[in-house]
Amino acid sequence: MIYYVSTSGNDKALGTKDAPFRTINHAAQIARAGDTVRVFGGVYREWVNPKNGGGSPENPIVYEAMEGEHPVIKGSEIVESWERVEGSVWKSVLPNAMFGTFNPYATPLSGDWFCTPTEYQVHLGDVYINGVSMYEASSMEDLYTAERREGGFQCYGKKSFPEEPILNAENTVYRWLAEVDAENTVIYGNFHGYDPNKELIEVNVRKCCFYPTQTGRDYITLRGFEICHAACPFTPPTADQVAMVGCNWSRGWVIENNHLHDAKCSAISIGKEGSTGDNDYTKYHRKHSHYYQTEAVFRGLRAGWCKEKIGSHLIRNNVIHDCGQNAVVGHMGCAFSRIVHNHIYSIATKHEFFGYEIAGIKLHAAIDVVIENNCIHDTTLGVWLDWQAQGTRVTKNLFYDNIRDFMIEVAHGPCTVDNNVMLSAQTIENVAQGTAFIHNILGGNMHHFAIMDRQMPYHLPHSTEVLGIAPIFGGDDRMFNNLLLCKESGSPINFKPMQLQYETNLTPQDYYSKAMAGGYGHGNPPALPVWVEDNAYAKSCDYLELERGAVTAEGLDARIERKANEWFLVMDVPQAFFDAKCQPVTTERLGAPVYAEAPYDNPDGTPLDLVTDLIGDKRGEILLPGPLAHLKVGKQTIKIWEI
Repeated sequence: MIYYVSTSGNDKALGTKDAPFRTINHAAQIARAGDTVRVFGGVYREWVNPKNGGGSPENPIVYEAMEGEHPVIKGSEIVESWERVEGSVWKSVLPNAMFGTFNPYATPLSGDWFCTPTEYQVHLGDVYINGVSMYEASSMEDLYTAERREGGFQCYGKKSFPEEPILNAENTVYRWLAEVDAENTVIYGNFHGYDPNKELIEVNVRKCCFYPTQTGRDYITLRGFEICHAACPFTPPTADQVAMVGCNWSRGWVIENNHLHDAKCSAISIGKEGSTGDNDYTKYHRKHSHYYQTEAVFRGLRAGWCKEKIGSHLIRNNVIHDCGQNAVVGHMGCAFSRIVHNHIYSIATKHEFFGYEIAGIKLHAAIDVVIENNCIHDTTLGVWLDWQAQGTRVTKNLFYDNIRDFMIEVAHGPCTVDNNVMLSAQTIENVAQGTAFIHNILGGNMHHFAIMDRQMPYHLPHSTEVLGIAPIFGGDDRMFNNLLLCKESGSPINFKPMQLQYETNLTPQDYYSKAMAGGYGHGNPPALPVWVEDNAYAKSCDYLELERGAVTAEGLDARIERKANEWFLVMDVPQAFFDAKCQPVTTERLGAPVYAEAPYDNPDGTPLDLVTDLIGDKRGEILLPGPLAHLKVGKQTIKIWEI
């Protein structure tokens, strides 16, 4: 059955093309497995809460834009009744009935691992002037201030100042403030030279735009929509991970070809649900949040977390930007999913708040997840794999102009990071073990350290079933055939510090013999070995002389140029670069990390294909470091990504 929805329709109509429904949510209460809901262009201010799911990948429920149409789902409402208070400050009085049981202006932003601000509250609400998000003022005095705030939040070790919107020629900041009593919500706005009654002013009303309140709504496809303005909460791994768009503990969703922006926190959630824990540390403070996170895993297993019931989502070809926390977030519910060819930018760059769960893509327990061919730039952190990343592959992605490109934390592996271009000043934060970095361009700093005060689960291969629990001792990594540019001088921008901290090129037998000889017995074993071979370094890099096959090439450099919807890698390649003699990297050569004892392979158990490079070319008998199979001496420009 095909149902149609139009802004000129009527929910009492038949839902046919000639007599369409008025709301998408009305169609979502009727549609069943095999049905399609087609939506005409226009703005739909509603929360679509699907009642049913599809039956299988071949028999989903599909929500899609009509061909050639541009439907927009908004979590906001227009406010037109503004009266001047003083100067450039105006106010509008809204009845609380407008918000129903959820008033985002009375709901502070909070949760486990939420950090700042602490001296005042940020709320889930937001105000938009002509589509641009304003800033919440910290006080009435702050509301009247036109200048940028002093200070800023400490963000991943770097002081971050709000990049506040400039909507006219003056260096002014547009702020709002809300006061809520038993009957009304008063929104104040400093609009400076604008008359809000003559502009489009929208305020957040709904928590979500497309999100089932019931779990187990499987096999839903969402394509072709613009979706924005959701007052969604902070989404740590110990919370009910509600987002602007989300699956809510389901299986087999396809989210593709959408334009998602201006979620207060997370645009897309493929994460956990509330029965496995919902900010219990913040609520009760009985024990550290890490324990609640471990408990959530076992609660998730009891709630049906397995490949046959949860995960296996596909998120592809979306444009996602200007969200406060994440483009994509997930804990457990993200397992077995693929995140492919998305353009992600301006995530958490507004810096109204900070917490330790912020990244373009932030996943916990990303078992057998593939993150492939995405373009991620101008974010606080591009991809963050946290806790139990196993069987995960990050391949053929472009990262640049981020505060940090990639972080992997408290995971035992195996994880594979291959054929990526990472050109931000801070490239890799490695707080894990068992990761293989292969054929990447790495432009900036790399940090690594162990975490011994937490114990994380690891799993049977390609399964959610827990095999054991262990801390992160550090090491057990493979670094083969990478190209390191070392753009930030004077910092640990190579593999040398890791090689000095950990034993290099030990066999597993050598490692265990040495460990037992040290008499550690039932105590902690020594740091695990690392394997570092056949990497190429720019002249400014300092590498360990013991590294096998290392090559230095003076003048080696790379940068990104964007032309409209195409991205190009501009490289300067000296002759010395071609002295590299890389060895092929295979699943067999990579072996297995110590704890999980699982191979570096594909989610279906087949060997990794590392013969194909970043742009799809096949590597020949002579292998070069980095993600491109075919280069030449001198300057060259290569298209590596396009919308």
